[in-house]
Amino acid sequence: MPKLKLSDRQLYALIEAVKLGEEVKPSQQAKRKAFSKYRIDGWENSKLTGIFYSIQRRLGLIDEVIGELVGVSPLILDPWLRATLRVAVEIAVFRNPNERTVQHLKGLAKFLSGRTHPYVGYYYYDLLPKILNYVPKIDSEEKRLKWDYLFPEWFIAKMKALLGEEAEELLKALNETLPVSLRVNGLKASVEEVEDYLRERNLRFERSERVETIIRVLDPFNPGKLMEKGLALPQEEASAVASLVLSPKPGETVVDLAAAPGGKTAHMAELMNNVGRIYAFDVDSERIKRMRKILEWAGVEIAEVRKLDGRKAPEVLGEEIADKVLLDAPCTSDGTIAKNPELRWRLREKNVPKVVELQKELIESAWELLKPGGRLLYSTCSMLREENEDVVEWFLGRHGNARLIPLSGPYDKGFLPGTMRAWPHRHKTIGFFYALIEKDGEDKPRF
Repeated sequence: MPKLKLSDRQLYALIEAVKLGEEVKPSQQAKRKAFSKYRIDGWENSKLTGIFYSIQRRLGLIDEVIGELVGVSPLILDPWLRATLRVAVEIAVFRNPNERTVQHLKGLAKFLSGRTHPYVGYYYYDLLPKILNYVPKIDSEEKRLKWDYLFPEWFIAKMKALLGEEAEELLKALNETLPVSLRVNGLKASVEEVEDYLRERNLRFERSERVETIIRVLDPFNPGKLMEKGLALPQEEASAVASLVLSPKPGETVVDLAAAPGGKTAHMAELMNNVGRIYAFDVDSERIKRMRKILEWAGVEIAEVRKLDGRKAPEVLGEEIADKVLLDAPCTSDGTIAKNPELRWRLREKNVPKVVELQKELIESAWELLKPGGRLLYSTCSMLREENEDVVEWFLGRHGNARLIPLSGPYDKGFLPGTMRAWPHRHKTIGFFYALIEKDGEDKPRF
């Protein structure tokens, strides 16, 4: 590996970007602001951007090293010290700095003293030799996988319990970048028209084998203009399959209980030929604002958007009013890590029961909204069994009139017969779970 050469100015820019990344989201915006301050552009920008995003991907592991060396969680340290230590660990432990760069790392003590208390700079200077000489103790398979693929050990253990040795293929896939995936909006364009648009710009692309309206763009691409014209919207294949599984028909009443940012709502309106009614609920104002814009671009005329907790929807709309209900439930979203690398270190095992409790409350509300004979799709972009099969089994046990409609494709069988899962390493899309449930007859608990 060639030795890494960084100037003090480049280190300052990285530190400020990492610190600002705690305060400004998305992190890309923080990076741009810090790099602009230090006039980082051209080849410098490309080089430092790679290091910055590497720090984001490795953040939990880097913080674990810091915690081991300082004896406390880095989250309670001075913010400037925390950011400086994160940069120093990335460069000293995970890269191969040349001697000049090591000297610049030592010089960061003065940089720190100028931005916070002088003692913080002294503390950093005393700690740096330990960082430079750090060697990790990799004494278990879970730790090896954590260092190789950058995931919390508890998550690795969960995936190994589901997939066995195949789990390593999944972890590897979650570290690969997915191409931009577009869903052609049939209300305004054909697949061929969008493909012609891409050809005119000399962009390589491929059409999905599972969803004919999904196109993957294989070159760097900003879909902004296509979105604003309503011709296509960014949407992963596995996400688009959800609307196809629920299969709303023209004239039906549909409820989307956790709708923002609106991709599935727009897709369902297309499947309904803009005939019928869709109630689209969400609780996040910014995401709702984004959803309204997406639905406007897409030419959706039948969606009524409301800021409302989906658990209260039966009180507002009444019971048994919907032919179809989509509950793409709030979840840990671990299936989307290939598109959101920073998410991996925000995953907390202790938070899973709280998420599951919300999912159970929402699926009960969805059931109240559904007419007899109607269908509910319960889906998540999580791969954890607790958020998927376990929730569905719990629900089926409570409702004797709930009948699971078996799903046989386009993806693999879930761990509960009749359910379905999309896997990143098998299907080259995000991780996704699907359970289609029909309301049939009188509601009596099964046990």
